Amino acid sequence: MAARNTARKRAFQILFEADQRGTDVLTVLADWVRHSRSDTRQPPVSEFTMQLVEGYAENARRIDELIAQYAVDWTLDRMPVVDRNLLRLGAYELIWEDGTPDAVVLDEAVQLAKEFSTDESPAFINGLLGRLKDLKPSLRREEA
Repeated sequence: MAARNTARKRAFQILFEADQRGTDVLTVLADWVRHSRSDTRQPPVSEFTMQLVEGYAENARRIDELIAQYAVDWTLDRMPVVDRNLLRLGAYELIWEDGTPDAVVLDEAVQLAKEFSTDESPAFINGLLGRLKDLKPSLRREEA
C-alpha cells in the first residue's frame, strides 16, 4: 500500500502545481512524466498517479461544484491551495474510483493534510469528504 500512498502524494503535488501555476493539470502531468523519463534521478510517475490525475481532470468541474456546495462558509478561492487540492483529489477518488475503500480515501487525505497543511486542515478535510461519502449514493445517481 506504500506505493498507492506515494502515488496519491504525487497526484496531489501535480494538482497543487497546476493550481499554483494556473496551468492545466494534464499539462503538468505530462511535464512530470517527461521529466521522469529523461532524468534518472526523478522517480517514475506510476499508473495510479496518472489514473488519479486524469480522472480528476475529467471530472474537475463537477468536483469543484461539489466542494463549493458542501464547504460551509468557504469558497474555493478562500481555501488554502493545499486543502483545495487535497479535497479535489479525495473527492475524485471517493466518488469515481471503486478500487479503494472510502475509509482509506478519507484517511489518506487526512494524512496528507497533516503533512502539508495547517493544524485545522485535517478536521476540515475529514468533515467535507465525510459529507461527500455520506452523499455518494445520491451523487452517483446524479452522474448516471
